Amino acid sequence: MARPDRQPWRLGPRGVRWFDLGLTAFLLLPVPAFLLFGNPLHGLLMLVQIAPLAVRRRWPVPVFAVVAVGCAIQAPLVDVPLWSQFAFPIATYSVARFGSTWWSAAAVATGLLGAGIASVVWLRGYDGTQLTFQNVSAYFLTIALVVVVAWALGTLNRVRQSYVDALVERGEQLEHEAAQQAALAAIEERQRIAREMHDVVAHGLTTIVVQADGARAVAATDPSVVVPTLATIADTGREAMAEMRRMLGLLRADGAATTPQPRLADLAGLVAEAEAAGTPVTTEWPDPAPTVSDGVGLTVYRVVQESLTNVRKHAGPGATAAIRLRVDGEAVVVEVDDDGRGAAARTDGGGLGLTGMRERVGAHRGALDAGPLPGGGYRVCARIPL
Repeated sequence: MARPDRQPWRLGPRGVRWFDLGLTAFLLLPVPAFLLFGNPLHGLLMLVQIAPLAVRRRWPVPVFAVVAVGCAIQAPLVDVPLWSQFAFPIATYSVARFGSTWWSAAAVATGLLGAGIASVVWLRGYDGTQLTFQNVSAYFLTIALVVVVAWALGTLNRVRQSYVDALVERGEQLEHEAAQQAALAAIEERQRIAREMHDVVAHGLTTIVVQADGARAVAATDPSVVVPTLATIADTGREAMAEMRRMLGLLRADGAATTPQPRLADLAGLVAEAEAAGTPVTTEWPDPAPTVSDGVGLTVYRVVQESLTNVRKHAGPGATAAIRLRVDGEAVVVEVDDDGRGAAARTDGGGLGLTGMRERVGAHRGALDAGPLPGGGYRVCARIPL
């Protein structure tokens, strides 16, 4: 069975050139015999009418004009049809296919006029008594039908090609616009991540400064406080340095506002908001919540937030969500499942939620998997190193 996305077979530029040359050569086959052994006039007229077809795609109107003039010269000189008459419908097709609408109309009108003249000339050549309205009409309709069919086929292909070209141009324009929108959205997402990382790092540095000031203030009166304070400062500094490394490569918008961001402790409020919006949610996480860095906590929160948003948007009415959070070795794992439409969910294709989640998780050297479940529904699973 043929593939449904297979494109129709088409000749390339070189193939089209060879096709035209082969067609012209085929029509010229009888010409040498007429020139050498038959009527040279017939052979010369055939050569004039057929030879221009070799360049009919590049110059359709001049080719048609030469062929039409050759046929017009034939009318008073030859009173029988010639093999080269096949050149006229081919030239008419070429004008309708590769020329403009006005030249196409002029070509078919010329063909109809020539059909009437040829009918009279050929019938008169056989026997003057055959020149009746009925016989002329039969000849005219036969010749005119060939001309009209050639013109209609050329016009149909020209309109079809114009439609295809318009679709291709529109598709390229949409692809360009989509690429621009995706790039802008990615930049905006990175800026948002950078702002949030700024809060994490700023929190760590503030803690260091406060601890250092406090230790200096009480160092003289209570030296025993200095050692645990220095340990806290070292741990906070290491964490802040780790967050700074994750920020490398992210651009932050100048003058962007920085506000405190949610943490693991805010997951309960997020669940309450989802339930208030009509999405039943079940949760499974340790109590108390595991101790993680602010950056990891923020990432977990954003993954759950985006997943619940996707449940409300795509899972369908009546869908429920389940959130599971656990610590697995040196990583925190969060899973968000739903029992909605799964693979059958319809989207507009413009969402960047999964891309944003992967960038967030990737900033912590983690991994995110998302996709429909075999029995229906959808799952988002993120594993983030502590």
